Amino acid sequence: MSEENANASRAFRVAGLPGDGIGPEVYASACRVLAMLQDTHGLRVELSEQLIGGAAVDVTGSPLPQQTIDACRQADAALLGAVGGPKWDGLPADQRPELGLLKIRAEFSLFCNLRPIVTHPALHAFSPLRPERLQGVDLMIVRELTGGSYFGKKWRDADQAEDVCRYTAPEIERVTRAAGRIAQQRDGRITLVDKANVLETSRLWREVAHRVIREEFADVRIENMYVDAASMHLLTRPADFDVLLTENLFGDILSDEASMLCGSMGLLPSASLNVDRFGLYEPVHGSAPDIAGKGIANPYAMLLSVAMMLRHSLDRPLEADALEASIHACWADGILTRDLRPDGLPTAQVTEAVCDRLRAAAAARPEP
Repeated sequence: MSEENANASRAFRVAGLPGDGIGPEVYASACRVLAMLQDTHGLRVELSEQLIGGAAVDVTGSPLPQQTIDACRQADAALLGAVGGPKWDGLPADQRPELGLLKIRAEFSLFCNLRPIVTHPALHAFSPLRPERLQGVDLMIVRELTGGSYFGKKWRDADQAEDVCRYTAPEIERVTRAAGRIAQQRDGRITLVDKANVLETSRLWREVAHRVIREEFADVRIENMYVDAASMHLLTRPADFDVLLTENLFGDILSDEASMLCGSMGLLPSASLNVDRFGLYEPVHGSAPDIAGKGIANPYAMLLSVAMMLRHSLDRPLEADALEASIHACWADGILTRDLRPDGLPTAQVTEAVCDRLRAAAAARPEP
């Protein structure tokens, strides 16, 4: 049996992490779509549901229990809903739900965060930018995820505080290689975003990233841009970017800014990968506790995260393409949730619309 056929017939193991807020609702949408892909494409996914975030704190006292870590070690990928909410705001630092997310990134060396930003004509009206500035926007933000000030030494007293931003050459090399490989599959252009006129870490980033691209990716071009300029150009000429490579803090801020190009954070997926292609896949939007339990959450970001999981960790590009095409068909038909239009549809109805299009597309496929 060929490697391709073996991959097509195997059962994939996925750790399911519903989490908090609207996390369980959009996670349920992902489960429904994965079940439909089994019917339409023969995709076999075994889900092992585990606790993370505030839900884990409530049961175990820890935002990332050992059982969840063990389940992820046995899996090909992990699918996360969301973590956090005001219910847990008063907890000590070691019990904050968000710490579960930081810990799982560190535990599995999920150093490379991918956030695709692709605009769709049917959604241009929902962006705060004029439609003419959204034409042809198709960029990939590659964010280093396990270094910098988020993971550096921290301390404070009554009068002062410090967050240390530290990077090593190997950390920069591996995420630059990831960006280089992605750029080779796209237009071959990388914009390195930093603050090299002020920060020593940024100067190291420039030195290392340019060396890696020069020595290992001769067909890729790399340019530099200060983060303040990048934040402006994302709003004035976003279509000029191809791959945007940056460090942890800058990537966090810029990716949320870029989400507005698409009209809603409820439309954006993300992937966090390690060198073995294990990935944590999650929507960008967060737990949205104000709408949790109302059945109106936007499931599209989670479903697009499923498509990224199929492509990057499970090596099932045909199913990824089919899911993305079904989502785009729903957008073209105006099937949207209330974050985008007052008369938007409930979460479950939008999910079923995606499944209907998957089923219809599969029925229309010619017999092999």
